[in-house]
Amino acid sequence: MKPLFGYLFLAIGISCGIVANSFAKVSEGFSKLTPSILCILFMCVTMVCIAKAMHTIPVGFAYSTYSGLTVTGVVLFALLKYNQVPNIYGVIGIILIITGVIMVNYLGKLN
Repeated sequence: MKPLFGYLFLAIGISCGIVANSFAKVSEGFSKLTPSILCILFMCVTMVCIAKAMHTIPVGFAYSTYSGLTVTGVVLFALLKYNQVPNIYGVIGIILIITGVIMVNYLGKLN
């Protein structure tokens, strides 16, 4: 598999991870059937995509990018959908997460 496909799978995995976490909120603790099923379905798609991405992208890069951007995406979802505005420490934390993802991907080296 070419690296481009690895990044494509990673992007799909990040998107599905954000959707899965959004459905986790909507499911109200898995008490609503449809959002619960959708959450589990999207989480399965997420894991398959991340596993496929790791065929061409190093594990540390793939997983750090997935986790950092998924967390950032969920925070943005909460901001837009539920008007949950993070305080200054939350904003600084998100900025540090994004900075860390950039550093791992562009400055991180494999031995």
